[in-house]
Amino acid sequence: MSGQVLRIRLARPEDAPAVAILIRRVVRQWVLPDQSRKAGKAFISRVATTFLREKIVQGQRLHLAYLGDVLVGVSGMRDDCHLVHFFVGTRYQGRGIARRLWERTMRDAIRRAGTRRFTLNATRCAVPVYLRFGFRATGPEQVAHHGLRVTPMKMILPVARGKRA
Repeated sequence: MSGQVLRIRLARPEDAPAVAILIRRVVRQWVLPDQSRKAGKAFISRVATTFLREKIVQGQRLHLAYLGDVLVGVSGMRDDCHLVHFFVGTRYQGRGIARRLWERTMRDAIRRAGTRRFTLNATRCAVPVYLRFGFRATGPEQVAHHGLRVTPMKMILPVARGKRA
């Protein structure tokens, strides 16, 4: 990662504009080409600054990844078990940032809620990434209630066994 240290922290309401910009840039390049125009427009409205700020204020946890002062990734989980946002800036993909961001997000959910089962709805371009993380498809690609074409996926972690004396 060119000598810069990757820092990951929780989002604050004032981070919403930068988060919205990152998500929109990634979505326009990687997600929207496979989606209907209507679904794409609806999705973009759900990642607007005001919407994201409101979600952060309401307590949705967004993890932000930075290289230096540059926001390079964001992950958001609902109810400590369902990944709703996961984006890494195009120029920063392929550097291990996504894996580190996912691992931090997952550890946070395990620590907070003891989560062992994670779910998500992956767009076509993201399926290979989630497969590498250990997720498995639970059904075929489908049109979700919000109109995006997604593949439902889940990951079930093994139950940690206690050490015996």
